[in-house]
Amino acid sequence: MNRKRKWRSERGQVAIEYIGFVPILLFVALCGIQLGWVAYAEEQADTAARTAARVEARNGKGGEAAGRAAISGGLAGSAKFAWAKSTDAVSVTVTLTANSIVPGLDAHKASATAVMPNDDPKGP
Repeated sequence: MNRKRKWRSERGQVAIEYIGFVPILLFVALCGIQLGWVAYAEEQADTAARTAARVEARNGKGGEAAGRAAISGGLAGSAKFAWAKSTDAVSVTVTLTANSIVPGLDAHKASATAVMPNDDPKGP
């Protein structure tokens, strides 16, 4: 009795399933990295705002330069400073742009405001 057996080989099935799942894994990884980048930009905006307000409140000048120096290189170029000064306080709002690495997402605008008591003897 000579029978030919027909075997269906399942070799390569795991590779094909893996290839189909890789884009999903990459997207999830990019989303995680993007979330970290946005959190980092928010923290940098907060640090820049506090530093700029503190220096401006003490010296009456130089707050923006100090705020920019407190930001890491990649985000410093996109920093925008908005000031509000009075005899009692100095307030600054810093806005940074964190570019997106995930396709289809817009850039994130990180913003932070800091208020410090005005110690400048010359006033606003």
